[in-house]
Amino acid sequence: MSHLEVELQQLKAETIKMWTLVNMQLRKGKEALINLDKDLAREVMLSERRVNAYELKLDRDCENIFALFNPVAVDLRCVLAILKINSNLERTGDIAEGIAKFVTNVDNTFDKSLLEITRVVEMYEQAISMMDEVLEAFDKEDTAIARKVFLQDEILDEINIKANKIIANYIRNNTDNVEAALYLLSIIRKLERVGDQSKNMAEEIIFYIEAKVLKHRSVKEQSK
Repeated sequence: MSHLEVELQQLKAETIKMWTLVNMQLRKGKEALINLDKDLAREVMLSERRVNAYELKLDRDCENIFALFNPVAVDLRCVLAILKINSNLERTGDIAEGIAKFVTNVDNTFDKSLLEITRVVEMYEQAISMMDEVLEAFDKEDTAIARKVFLQDEILDEINIKANKIIANYIRNNTDNVEAALYLLSIIRKLERVGDQSKNMAEEIIFYIEAKVLKHRSVKEQSK
C-alpha cells in the first residue's frame, strides 16, 4: 500500500468519526425535543466544539495531501469530495446546535398534539435516516445507497411546505403557546436543511466514485 493510500484511508476514517458525531447530535436533539430535556440539548450544543475541531483537522489533512502527493483521478476526486462533505457536516452540526438552542430557550413544553400534526418527529427520524444512509454510502463506496437519499428528501420538503399553515392555525387557537409553536416552526425549517446537506453529500459521493456531477439536476435524474 502506497503512502498516499494510507493517508486517504486515515482521511476517510477521520471523516467517518466526524460524521458519527454529527449523527449523534441529531439523535440527541430529537430526544431533547420530544422530552423537553434541556440538559441533553446542552450536551448537543457542547458537542459542536468537537465538530468544529474535526472540520479544521480535516481541512488541514486535505491540504497536506494536495501539497505532498498531488493526487490525480479517483484519488483527487476523493479528497475534493471529502473537503465538501466536511463543510456539509460542519453545517449540519450547526443546525443540530441551533435546534438544541431552541429547546433550551422555550418556556412551555411542546404540545404533543402539535408535534403529531406537524409530523416533526417523523421529519426528524427521516433526516437522521438520510444521514445514516449517506454515511453508509460513503463507508461502503456504494452509490446506489447514496441515490436513495434524493427521493427521501421529498418527505422533508412536503412536511416543511405544510408547516406554515398548520402552525398558523394552531397559534390562532392556542395563544398561550405561541412561543413554543414558533420555535417548532424554526426547528422544521432547520430539519429541511439537514435534508439538503444530506443530498449535497450524496452528490459528492457519486462524484467521487463515478466521476459524475449531479448538481442542479432534477430528483428523477439524480436517482438514476
